[in-house]
Amino acid sequence: MRFSIRRVLGVAVVATVVGVASVAAQAAPASPPPPSPLTVSGVSYAQYLYQLKDSAGAGNQNQFSVQRAYINVIGKFSGGVMTRVTVDIAPTGTPATNQLVRLKYAYAAWTPGKSILTYKLGLIHTPWLDWEEALWDYRMQGTMAIERNGYLTSADFGAGIDIKGKDDVFNGQLVVVNGEGYSGGTGDKRKDVQGRLSFRVLKTNDNSRVGGLRVTGYFGAGKYTGGGDRNRYIGLVSYRTKMLTLAAEYASTKDTVSPSGGGNNATGSVISAYGVVHAPKSPVSVIARVDIADPNTSTATNKQTRYIAGISYQVTANLRVLGDVDLLSYEATPTPAQDGTRSRALLQIQLSF
Repeated sequence: MRFSIRRVLGVAVVATVVGVASVAAQAAPASPPPPSPLTVSGVSYAQYLYQLKDSAGAGNQNQFSVQRAYINVIGKFSGGVMTRVTVDIAPTGTPATNQLVRLKYAYAAWTPGKSILTYKLGLIHTPWLDWEEALWDYRMQGTMAIERNGYLTSADFGAGIDIKGKDDVFNGQLVVVNGEGYSGGTGDKRKDVQGRLSFRVLKTNDNSRVGGLRVTGYFGAGKYTGGGDRNRYIGLVSYRTKMLTLAAEYASTKDTVSPSGGGNNATGSVISAYGVVHAPKSPVSVIARVDIADPNTSTATNKQTRYIAGISYQVTANLRVLGDVDLLSYEATPTPAQDGTRSRALLQIQLSF
């Protein structure tokens, strides 16, 4: 009888232990799935534009529009492999009557181990504009001076190498691209070589790739489709902290007018100076910029000067509002259409996710 009781008790204990283990296993939270190597983000720029001076041929005096929308899909994989695809949605037509959807970036990149070099292939960033837009930080207002005047594009088909020193003391990029830009076709056998190198000569409390007192240079040398020189050289000095950005740049451009290489050569220049002041312990910032573009320095009365000034308010981390004026002055007498659209007031927003 004792043996039977012990046996029954033993079975009961085993059953209890098994039951408790089973309940514990059911109550334990499931292991979280591994993080996805893909992330999706985006940014859009919308605005209300009011022409301060209207005249015949000027078009709409005021309008709402979405100037740009970008959707990014970025993949980060083992072995230092990274991919990016960016869709660019832009208005088309004058005035804009529809939206154009196109690729802005589509490339693969590889950073071997702890190397300071990253190799890229595909539809890639060109060396200058992505970097300067990060410095200015107000792409929502419009493009940089060198792009706005038609001398550079922000992406192109080709291959490149990025370099990044410790804490971004220096960084740069060297590329070989078709030269016609991401919206200009693939061109012909001619290619452009472009490069940028930036050095931080004095540290500030901004340790980003554009922070501190920096000296930055750029060169671009190539040929238009069918022939003709396309050369650009830029020098920029900048100072950036968490509260202040100041920058001044000079660009020299050389374009052969005749595709065959003959005819007159146009040597131009672009001068741009800008600043951003962030109010202490406030979401308010003040921006100002002056651009002077001379498409042919040997010809009089073709210079254009643009003045930009505005106040921004950072509503949340994802939403910024900017009120600004954009005034364009012509050295020569402007046409009626130019005169009607050269003075603008804008209310602009930047929305990111």
